[in-house]
Amino acid sequence: MKFKGIQFLVSTVIAILLSSYIIHEVGPINPTAGEETAKNKVFLGVLMESIQASHFEPKSIDDEFSQGAFDLYLERLDFSKRFLLKQDLESLRDYEKQIDDQINSSDFTLFDKSWEVLQTRLKEAQGYYRDLLKEPFDFSKNESLELDEEKRDFAATRDELKDHWRKILKYQTLTRIAEMEESQNKAKEESDTATGRTFEEMEIKAREKVLKSNDRFFERMEKWEQSDQMEVYINSLMNVFGPHTGYFAPKKKENFDISMSGQLEGIGAQLQEKDGDITVIRIVPGSASYRQGELEEKDIITKVAQEKGDAVSITDMRLDDAVKLIRGKKGTKVRLKVQKLSGAIQEIAITRDVVVLEETYAKSAIIQNETGARVGYINLPKFYADFNHTGGRAAAADVKAELQKLKAENIDGIIVDLRGNGGGSLRDAIEMTGHFIESGPVVQVKARYSKPEVMVDRKPGVVYDGPLVVLQNHFSASASEIFAAAVQDYDRGIIMGSKASFGKGTVQRFIDLDRMLTSNYNDLKPMGSVKVTTQKFYRVNGGATQLKGVTSDISMPDRFSLFDMGEQEQAFVMEWDEIPQASYTQWQVPYNEKQIIKASNDRIAKNEVLQQVDVNAEQMKAQSEDTEITLNYDAFVKEKDEIDARDKEFKDLMKPIETLEITNISVDLEEISQDTIKVDLNEKWLKKLKKDVQLNEAVNVINDMKQAA
Repeated sequence: MKFKGIQFLVSTVIAILLSSYIIHEVGPINPTAGEETAKNKVFLGVLMESIQASHFEPKSIDDEFSQGAFDLYLERLDFSKRFLLKQDLESLRDYEKQIDDQINSSDFTLFDKSWEVLQTRLKEAQGYYRDLLKEPFDFSKNESLELDEEKRDFAATRDELKDHWRKILKYQTLTRIAEMEESQNKAKEESDTATGRTFEEMEIKAREKVLKSNDRFFERMEKWEQSDQMEVYINSLMNVFGPHTGYFAPKKKENFDISMSGQLEGIGAQLQEKDGDITVIRIVPGSASYRQGELEEKDIITKVAQEKGDAVSITDMRLDDAVKLIRGKKGTKVRLKVQKLSGAIQEIAITRDVVVLEETYAKSAIIQNETGARVGYINLPKFYADFNHTGGRAAAADVKAELQKLKAENIDGIIVDLRGNGGGSLRDAIEMTGHFIESGPVVQVKARYSKPEVMVDRKPGVVYDGPLVVLQNHFSASASEIFAAAVQDYDRGIIMGSKASFGKGTVQRFIDLDRMLTSNYNDLKPMGSVKVTTQKFYRVNGGATQLKGVTSDISMPDRFSLFDMGEQEQAFVMEWDEIPQASYTQWQVPYNEKQIIKASNDRIAKNEVLQQVDVNAEQMKAQSEDTEITLNYDAFVKEKDEIDARDKEFKDLMKPIETLEITNISVDLEEISQDTIKVDLNEKWLKKLKKDVQLNEAVNVINDMKQAA
C-alpha cells in the first residue's frame, strides 16, 4: 500500500528553491486566437535555432523527434488518467508524427486540439465529484484503488471514468477521517475531559473538506490559461533534447540567477513537482527546515497550513501557488503535512527565517572512535563560488583553509563528505582536487565540435598528503563527481557511500534569446532564455561520469539503495561513452587498498545497525511498489499503523554511537560561541554526526590506512 495524494493534471518536472523558485513559463507565446502572430513565429524559430546551434547533441527535427515530443506531451497532458478518455488520445494521435512539420510552419494545431479536449473533459469532471460527494461512502466494502497511473489504462467510457472518480473521492475522504480519528485519540490520551465526533460525524466533515478541496482545484483550473498549458507543450519539445534543456521566461531566469547567488529566503527546501506531487529533493543547509530537523529529502508535502487556520491541500496544485502558501515573513510559522518515503504521515511546523548562508560553506570537525585515530572531517554542501564579486567565498579556498586548520591539530587522515552535494563551480572542483595531488589533469571537457580539453591543476605541491576518504551518495552530482572521480583515478583515496553517485556528466549554459534578435525585433523583447546542454565531462581515465557516475570502492547500506535514482531515470538522457585517457601519474599508495576494502566490507557485514538499514531499504522498496490501496476503513487504518510502527522502529535504531566522539577545531570554538544561531546549528550538526554509522565506518577505514602506511 502506498500512502500518497491523488494525482491531478499537468506534469512538468521542475526543481525549485522555495525562496527563488523556477517555473518554465512561456510568456511570449499566446495562440489564443488560433493564429500565428509574428511573435509566435519569431519566438519558436529563435528558440529552435539557438538549441540546434549550441546543443552538444542536436536533434534532427523529423518524425522521430515528433514521436518523442508527442509521447512526452501526452504523458503530461493527463498523467493521472483522470480526465481524458481513450477516444481522446486516439484523436490526438493523428498528430504524433506531425510536430516537426508544425514547428517548421509555426503551427499549433496539436496544442489547440489538446487544449480544446482537455477543457471539455475538465467541465465533465466537475459534475462527477459534486454528484458523488452528496452521499456517504461505504467503508465496510472491500475494494481498492490503484494509485500508480502507469499500472492503469485510460477509461474507455464516461461511466468507467466516473467510477474511478468515485474511488478517488472515497480515498480522499477515508484519509481525512483517519487523520481526524488519530488527532481525536491523541487528545483523549492527553485529557480525560476531551470529547470527539462519532465516525458518522467525521465522515460528513471529511466529505465537506474533500468537496472544498476539489472546488479549489477546479477554480484553479478555470484560471489555467492557454499560455500555462503552452508551457507544458514547449518544454515537451525542449526535453527531447535532454532533461536539462528548457525554456525560461524573463522573470523565471531572474529567479534562477538569484538562487545561484545563494541569496535565499523562506523555509529553505528545494522541491520538485512531478505527477501532481510536490517533493522535497534537498534541504538547504542552515535554513529554517535544516534547523527544525524533521523535513527530509523525498518527503512529499501534501498540505500547508499557517500557524492558525485549516490546512490546504497542495496535491496537484500549481507549483507557484503552493510556494505562495509556504513562503512568508520571517518569524511566522507554517505547518506542513508530509508523507514520508516509508508511507508515514507527519505534520511538521517550521518557523520561517532567512537562510544562514554560513551554513552552506565548508566546515570541519575532529572525529575519534574506539580505534584511537584522530580524523579530520570536512563537510562540503556544494561547490559554491561568487562569480559576481571579487574576493567572494569559494569552495576550494575554504576547503584549503579547513585542511590547514586540521593539519595543525595533528590529524591522522581526512574525510571529505560530499553526500548530498549537487555540484556547482567546475573551477573549484579542479582547484580542490589540486589540494590532494601534486599537479596534473583533473577532468576532460568536450564540446560539440572541439577536441577534449584537459582541465589541469597547475599548482605544484599538495596541501594534504595523508590518508583520504571521500563520502558520496545517490545525490552527489556534477562537480562532486569530478572530484571523486579524480581521487579514484589517481588512486589518491578511497570512495565510500552509495553504490554510485548521481551520474550527471553534462554542462549547461543559458542563451539569452534577445541576443539572437536584430534591432528590427526590439518590440518583441524580452523573450527569455533557453538552458542548453553544451558540453560533457570525462574522467582523466577517459570514461564519462554521465549515467554511471562514480562507483564507490566501498558500498555501504542506505535507505534508498533499492530505489531507482539518478540521471538514468530521466527521459532522453545522453549515453555513457569514453574518450582517450589523459596523461597522469597515479599516487604512490603506501597501503594495500584491496585489504583495506575487504576489512571494511567485513565490518559492514557484521554491523547490526547497517544491516538493519538494508532491511529497512527492502521494506521501503516493497512498500513503494504496493500501490494498490484498500478502501476498507478498518484495513486501511491497520496497514497505516503497521507502517508508522516500522518507521518509528527505524528511527529508534539510529541512536548516538557511544564510541564516536566529535569535537570542533579549537580555533573555531571562539567564533561559534559568539553567535547564538551558530551555537544552535553547531549543536544540531554534531548531534546528527554522532548518529552517522557511515561516518563511523569511514573513520575505521582511515585508521586502517594509517596503520598500513
